[in-house]
Amino acid sequence: MLNTLWLGFFLTAAVAALAQWLVGGNAEIFSSMVQALFQMAKLSVEVMVLLFGTLTLWLGFLRIAEKAGIVDALARWLAPLFAKLMPEVPRGHPSLGLITMNFAANALGLDNAATPMGLKAMKALQELNPEPDTATNAQILFLVLNASSLTLLPVTVFMYRMQQGAPDPTLVFLPILLATSASTLVGLLSVAVVQRLPLWSPVVLAYLLPVALVLSGFMALLATLSAAALAQLSSLLGNLTLFALIVLFVGIGAWRKVPVYEAFIEGAREGFDVAKGLLPYLVAMLCAVGVFRASGALGYVLDGIRWCVQVLGADTRFVDALPTALVKPFSGSAARAMLIETMQTQGVDSFAALAAATIQGSTETTFYVLAVYFGAVGIQRARHAVGCALLAELAGVVAAVVVCYRFFG
Repeated sequence: MLNTLWLGFFLTAAVAALAQWLVGGNAEIFSSMVQALFQMAKLSVEVMVLLFGTLTLWLGFLRIAEKAGIVDALARWLAPLFAKLMPEVPRGHPSLGLITMNFAANALGLDNAATPMGLKAMKALQELNPEPDTATNAQILFLVLNASSLTLLPVTVFMYRMQQGAPDPTLVFLPILLATSASTLVGLLSVAVVQRLPLWSPVVLAYLLPVALVLSGFMALLATLSAAALAQLSSLLGNLTLFALIVLFVGIGAWRKVPVYEAFIEGAREGFDVAKGLLPYLVAMLCAVGVFRASGALGYVLDGIRWCVQVLGADTRFVDALPTALVKPFSGSAARAMLIETMQTQGVDSFAALAAATIQGSTETTFYVLAVYFGAVGIQRARHAVGCALLAELAGVVAAVVVCYRFFG
């Protein structure tokens, strides 16, 4: 899949460049494409320097949280909910703790760190699978919730914005929180309808109703604020939440006599190992995207979408953010490259860049997750997993665009 997508960028760019040369008489197009290759290769290294630090930092703090028992406590607290949503998984099964750890890493925006935990969880669930080639209900629910990308603290998005010179990297905190909540809600409801999960059970309502009430009240409050006040609130909550989590992890770790420094170094070392393997993929995708735009191919695609939107009489500013949305289901590295490229060409705090950052933080690489998670355990029949995951993905994109118009429009 990634091979086809990457090759498609270059082949489409070649066709567009030939059209510009032979039809438009633009003989400089090939020079622009070669320059884009080297510029994006240089940008890849610059992004990686900050990515090393970000992953190392947050995996260090996450390891403290693990050793302090915070993750295990979450697993125990969520056990009654999982018992209703995943009735075929026995209480206390190792998969529940691994699922919680995976959700925690996703919530912190550490998508690359979440994958190993998610694979372990899927393999643990596979041990309970009576038909090894067919996904169970529990596996489908886990995958769809994973693909819905519930991100409470999108630190990697903040990192990309900071690397591109954003004066306030956490400006998109609230938009991402609202959009990712919509994505996860749609994912949960779609699976619940197909699997006939007891969402009206008192136990499930005891977990979901407080969250729904808080979000509803929060959205009612946001509706009374101006765009400037919303931006200030998003910045405040983003930075406050970020620092509060650090204090919480370190404080509880010290209280439970965890050697916090040694735990941090242990987790940070894992973060370094995760990050160092990303550079080849980042170079590959950023260079492909750079050539794709320099050739004019991306412009042609966006112009076509923009024309359709204009025919419908709608505002077209969100169109420049769509490249991230279009490739995100297939490749996280391609979406990351599109986001960075949008920030470079449109401006880091332009509407398009803010919308693209919100989309990046509230959606997931659906087909990649399906291929990796189900492929790792040999599942061939995904059943309703694809449809439910794509529905959640679409909800995340639509919500991201709508929320950005409210915040930054």
